[in-house]
Amino acid sequence: MAGENLLSALKWQIEAGADEAIGEHPMDRFAAPAGEPPARAPRAAPVGDQVPPPAHSPAAPSPSPSPPAPSPPAPSAAAPPPAPAAAGMAEPDALNAYQIAAGAETLEDIRAALLTFEGCPLARTATNLVYTDGNPQARIVFIGEAPGAAEDRQGLPFVGPAGQLLDRMLASIGLDRSQVLITNTLYWRPPGNRNPTPAEVATCLPFVERTIEIIDPEILVLVGGTAAKTLLARREGIMKLRGKWFAFETSRMVRPVPAMAIFHPAFLLRSPAQKRATWRDLIEIKKRLGDGPDAPSGDGS
Repeated sequence: MAGENLLSALKWQIEAGADEAIGEHPMDRFAAPAGEPPARAPRAAPVGDQVPPPAHSPAAPSPSPSPPAPSPPAPSAAAPPPAPAAAGMAEPDALNAYQIAAGAETLEDIRAALLTFEGCPLARTATNLVYTDGNPQARIVFIGEAPGAAEDRQGLPFVGPAGQLLDRMLASIGLDRSQVLITNTLYWRPPGNRNPTPAEVATCLPFVERTIEIIDPEILVLVGGTAAKTLLARREGIMKLRGKWFAFETSRMVRPVPAMAIFHPAFLLRSPAQKRATWRDLIEIKKRLGDGPDAPSGDGS
């Protein structure tokens, strides 16, 4: 019976692929060698215990192993390499942007500062600085997003197709560029008319705020989502922000300024159905100016 069992086991091993012996004598590799205790995992020493060094025979000293080669230091997560405050922004300009803007007393001072400002990399790729257009003593200020191709060529905000629609929107409530001041949250065109990055908007924000402080308008109109979220410090989109009155204020302003967000004219060119909502917003702005309780005639188109 025992022989048959061994033969069956050998046959099973051959069928499993074990067709070659690697030793002269069979060995039960599941059993511990005779005379040796079963291997046990070393007991971890408690914290504070002194672990004695291994004993070596003085007659045959054991050579001490050579220390492993030091691995290259890994970057520390707590101390990343220093980076500019904004992508591509020179650190001194990033630190001094508010100081530079605060030193301006007129819009021309701000324009002169922006012409030599090196904190925004867009200035190196744009054709022209696009700062303001209109009346520096205006009662109402319109702030858009960023210059496009037409604005970059002429150095003036809102002169392309969206600007032409904005002119018609102003005319619908009895205003023109001689009665308002128009500017943007960004003063240089992003390549390819891409959306501004948060770092680029933050670069220009001190100058935007100083512009508002100098003009001290009665009403602030934030044209589009970027301007609304930046100046109001809100996360909601333009669909939720438009048509509501907010208060804008900086530490240097003597009083808050009423601010309303409206759809950007470029958006209205793509979504003309939203012109009706914008017309209602313009009526509210007209009323807030105090030019009479009655809404102007027209349909806002």
